[in-house]
Amino acid sequence: MSARLDSNYRAHAVNTLGDTEIDVLVIGGGVVGAGAALDAASRGLTATLVEARDFAAGTSSRSSKLIHGGLRYLEQLDFWLVREALKERGLLLQRLAPHLVRPVSFMLPLRHRVWERAYIGAGVALYDTIGGARALPMHRHLSRTRALELAPALRAEALTGAIRYFDAQVDDARHTMMIARTAAQHGATVLTRTKVTGLLREGERVVGAEVTDMETGRTHTVRARRVISATGVWTDEMNQLTGVEFPFRVRMSKGVHILVPRHRLNMDTGLIMRTEKSVLFVIPWYRHWIIGTTDTDWSLDKNHPAASNADVQYLLDQINQVLREPLTGDDIVGTYAGLRPLLSGASADTATLSREHAVAEPVPGLFVIAGGKYTTYRVMAADVVDAAVAGLGRAVAPSVTEHLPLLGAVGYHELVADLDGLAQRTGLPRATVERLLGRYGSVVTELFDLITREPDLGMPLAGAPEYLGAEVVYAATHEGAVHLDDVLTRRCRISIEADDRGLAAAPHVARLIGARLGWDAEKTEREIGRYRDRVAAELTANRAADDEAANAARLAAIA
Repeated sequence: MSARLDSNYRAHAVNTLGDTEIDVLVIGGGVVGAGAALDAASRGLTATLVEARDFAAGTSSRSSKLIHGGLRYLEQLDFWLVREALKERGLLLQRLAPHLVRPVSFMLPLRHRVWERAYIGAGVALYDTIGGARALPMHRHLSRTRALELAPALRAEALTGAIRYFDAQVDDARHTMMIARTAAQHGATVLTRTKVTGLLREGERVVGAEVTDMETGRTHTVRARRVISATGVWTDEMNQLTGVEFPFRVRMSKGVHILVPRHRLNMDTGLIMRTEKSVLFVIPWYRHWIIGTTDTDWSLDKNHPAASNADVQYLLDQINQVLREPLTGDDIVGTYAGLRPLLSGASADTATLSREHAVAEPVPGLFVIAGGKYTTYRVMAADVVDAAVAGLGRAVAPSVTEHLPLLGAVGYHELVADLDGLAQRTGLPRATVERLLGRYGSVVTELFDLITREPDLGMPLAGAPEYLGAEVVYAATHEGAVHLDDVLTRRCRISIEADDRGLAAAPHVARLIGARLGWDAEKTEREIGRYRDRVAAELTANRAADDEAANAARLAAIA
């Protein structure tokens, strides 16, 4: 059986916080923090992860949802970063998370007949081979005729030809949560809604932290031989807790994405285009296309980065340059904004800041990891744990996560091979079973067990028929969901996929998970109301003219 992050798990974990000194306390439940907890636990260390909100609630649920090396980093001559990222892409596709990471096709339109094909073609050829990155098909050069056959939505005059290549994509929030569950399976304690409010010190050394349970308000003292901060864009707040200057700072870059229905763009491949500011992706995402991203400096509220009307219009303007039938605001069904934690530099342009990471020990006992990119999370996690255990006073095994499949990976291919049999035995449509396998891997059998016990859970959700009732129940009984927003926004992606941002589904989902989490009628209505307020705040921000107006509108709406 897999690790069950249910209400009993959480209650026991919170009640025993601080009972004994642990080896490693990890602060931050994004992809790097979850990766660090897994790395530490799989080396035999006692590890606890605490996260102030939810797994992946920040940057790690708001990415472009790509596992890639980054073509643009080749142009910046950052070969080491690209090589490292492509190695990680291959590991995730083939060994670590084949159930969560899958190939995705991209077409790069060419506008110049001679030099551009040679220049970009050489770069893509290097991208296909650097670091042994042969986990995906090689790129192909396309004539304009062949390119338009793949993407009839494009204007013929917008390209002279194209190059098609492959990368990989992931549901970032689900992937991060699965890393955390894998860490729990290896003995780590993983907790959401637990905020570090202070550091414990013995002289200059950090020896733990004060941790407040955000659900009850109780504060616990957690002693740890090493503390790891993997707090992303909140790194500077950790700096303030220490009272010393860090050797680096984090600068925030906002990336905005919009979702439009799949039928709105007649294409059999994703797109990648260079803009004057960054790179624009059009990424296939189930019944939708994700279009993004922006790359702009952000110095406002970290918890609720807002997509303004200017951001949305910028994305529409960029993609409409190549479309036969332009997209409009009426086509958009979802938006989201995330903040990239970039290592601060002298550049005034966030698009040119490095995506490499850094590890530091600003005060004895506290290790900080910052920078990097989603794809290289495992390397970042191993690096910070390596640094943390170097002076622990006993031998610690090297990192083993390169060889450690995530929960749901083992047995996944066998279930895929038996797809028709699974559909027949469960009574679910083949397409539904296939989709579930791509979200849960081999632990999908636990969902099937739920449906066997409660057949109604095999029915589509009201307001979000692409999802089953079993999925939202499983989020509460196995995946650590504590609030309605955890389910609608991260365990499922209803908040960005449903035309109404999940408002119609919210009551049904709240009743299903509330029954498992012990909510009474008042608590259920409060959760629904809070979610409605969140959606209203997002829509208000989307209509605001610029960042400051969007930030103010969102904060006012959720006050």
